[in-house]
Amino acid sequence: MLDTGLLILRIVVGLLFIGHGAQKLFGWFGGYGIKGTAGWLESLGAKPGALMAVLAGGAELLGGLLLALGLWVWVAAALIVLTMLVAIVKVHGANGIWSTANGYEYNLVLIAAALAIGFTGAGAYSIDALL
Repeated sequence: MLDTGLLILRIVVGLLFIGHGAQKLFGWFGGYGIKGTAGWLESLGAKPGALMAVLAGGAELLGGLLLALGLWVWVAAALIVLTMLVAIVKVHGANGIWSTANGYEYNLVLIAAALAIGFTGAGAYSIDALL
């Protein structure tokens, strides 16, 4: 049962992070691509915006892919936690916890999920288990 739960959690969170990364990098799924993301990041004080967009999108895409596959989940967890901490500091933290006020509630849940998987391991249904 534990392995099935980990598989579900890894796939859902991992695929959502792949989507977030693809929004930033390629403009897929309603995203703005590197250029649009770069402008937004620069407006938050993250410069150079294009580099920050590639780093953020790349970390989300790679972290999500590794998490969904169950490969090097400690690396996936670190990438996800890092990007969510930056999102809290740069975007959501000043708004308080609740997402209804654009707060960091959702980011905190994602951090908790990533840490739980990172500390628990990917489970039996993963590439890590095969290796």
